[in-house]
Amino acid sequence: MVTQPQFAIFVSSAKRIRSRTVFGTEFRFILIKAADFFGTMKHGVTKQEWVTVSDLERTVIDGLRQPEYCGGITEVAKGLWVRRGDLMASKMVDYALRLRIGAVIRRLGYLLELYQIASNLDIERLTKALTATYHPLDPTLPREGPHLRRWRLQLNITPQELETVGAT
Repeated sequence: MVTQPQFAIFVSSAKRIRSRTVFGTEFRFILIKAADFFGTMKHGVTKQEWVTVSDLERTVIDGLRQPEYCGGITEVAKGLWVRRGDLMASKMVDYALRLRIGAVIRRLGYLLELYQIASNLDIERLTKALTATYHPLDPTLPREGPHLRRWRLQLNITPQELETVGAT
């Protein structure tokens, strides 16, 4: 789903693991709660070896949770747009609601609505989970720009910037 070269691979883990470099690739391990370890699948590395990786929907959710690990919200939006035909919006909504992280719910709802890739029911499920607090759309950027009441987001990236993702 990435459009930029990756110099580090971020791996979620329920155990604390030190970063390491393997065959020239840096692996950084991000500690998460064991209860938040879901949305995974097995991926064959060789005929005998398998690794557990996040499914597409969980990858998007993780990007919305911590955009700083994947180049910011614009890169997450690009991945969402590029793979929109392979993603299940309802599954992303389920994951976001299961995590119960307000910023993820807001960012997901905003992008799903902006790109028109979710049903009204899915959008409604997300809006029901909102609280009164506001979060920045992209936490890696300064907290400036208008506030969008519908999603309780501070739009520090314009909708026009995100809409151009679909044109590239």
